[in-house]
Amino acid sequence: MSKTLFDNIWDLHVVKSIADDMDVLYIDQHYIHEVTSPQAFDGIRSRQTSLFRPDKTIATADHNVPTLNHHLPIEDVESAHQVDTLEKNCKEFGIEYFGLGHPNQGIVHVIGPELGKTLPGTTIVCGDSHTSTHGAFGAIAFGIGTSQIEQVFASQCLVLARPKTMKIVLEGDVNPGVTAKDIILFIISRIGMHGATGYFIEYSGSVISKLSMEERMTITNMSIEMGARGGMIGIDDVTIDYITSRVEVEQQAIDHWKSLNSNSDSDFDKVMAFNAKDIFPMITVGTSPDTGIFIDQQVKHSPFVSDLDLKYNGFALEDSATSIRVDYVFIGSCTNGRIEDIRAVAEVVKGQNKASDVVVWVVPGSQKVRQQAITEGLDKIIQEAGFEFRQPGCSACLAMNDDKIPEGAVCISTSNRNFEGRQGKGSITILASPATAAASAIAGKVTDPTKYLSK
Repeated sequence: MSKTLFDNIWDLHVVKSIADDMDVLYIDQHYIHEVTSPQAFDGIRSRQTSLFRPDKTIATADHNVPTLNHHLPIEDVESAHQVDTLEKNCKEFGIEYFGLGHPNQGIVHVIGPELGKTLPGTTIVCGDSHTSTHGAFGAIAFGIGTSQIEQVFASQCLVLARPKTMKIVLEGDVNPGVTAKDIILFIISRIGMHGATGYFIEYSGSVISKLSMEERMTITNMSIEMGARGGMIGIDDVTIDYITSRVEVEQQAIDHWKSLNSNSDSDFDKVMAFNAKDIFPMITVGTSPDTGIFIDQQVKHSPFVSDLDLKYNGFALEDSATSIRVDYVFIGSCTNGRIEDIRAVAEVVKGQNKASDVVVWVVPGSQKVRQQAITEGLDKIIQEAGFEFRQPGCSACLAMNDDKIPEGAVCISTSNRNFEGRQGKGSITILASPATAAASAIAGKVTDPTKYLSK
């Protein structure tokens, strides 16, 4: 048996093994934002030490920032304090910082890849659970806690236990209207939110190989929603083309990256397989990402929906997905805030108008995404449909900024989590793809996007 992609990268980064299952692992790239870094900076100060490799860390403001009026001071006192503190810390310790007004500002997991900082064969961390996004490039990428951020600051290393490895294979032809978001929601709905606990997942198969890099990032982004430590995808020409369009890479590096890939005889601890023909456009109907059902199904078709879910969301087991009303629609986040997601929305809504009683926020994941959308005229299509086209930030993915969903309102969201109050106290979150979210905004209720994609 040969080694997996994960094991090849891990072994190359082991500085020292300190026990049978514990290693000191070197970290190649460190991303930070305003929420989880302040305590780590304070720890460095209290130890009267410096950052070991400040050139290996980049920072951006994303979680707390407003998505309107970036040119004005942040009104929320706590948010303004966190963003100001990040800027001061980065200046003090020599870290490259992309704040409001900078052309590279955006969600940390969006700007890393588009700036060419996320590279194959590397180890990547951030004080954010959806760091697994970067695994789409054939990297070991995972979220860390505040004390671990301090470890990376001080030593560029972490003491870690090696996870087990899982392979998820997807073969077959994708059905109409099915996107990367539907694929990952389907997998989570079959495995459950704890089904991959303790594992690092590698996604493979003909379905994965045909996905763009942006689609692959959606897949790996939500790996942790089934308990995995992270997710990754093999390094191929799609990967290389994306990277070389952004930074110069020597052929020797490309050859090395591809040599790290898993082989057909690589030894995984667990293997699971799915067929794309079994996947259709999906939404979630509970308060965890594993409560996914197809749009033509009823709430009861999710085996993970509980009585507590029903009580909180106000749904009944016999409710059909398409009977669920929508009050708000949020399109954005590190899961689905990239240019291909904005294009998908424009394709659905061109020539259409949103339902009069639905509020729709389209929030690009970065300034680069926003400018590209404007260049392509996507902003005009979106605004003509009655949608708001906003400025970059994490926005309504989580209730840490101005973009909160009101209590009792139902929001169909392209983000990654739907637990109670995630988008605002008492708010109800339905996870879906950008295409499904856009179609639902037009109809005012959960709607199959193929109705508009086939027009």
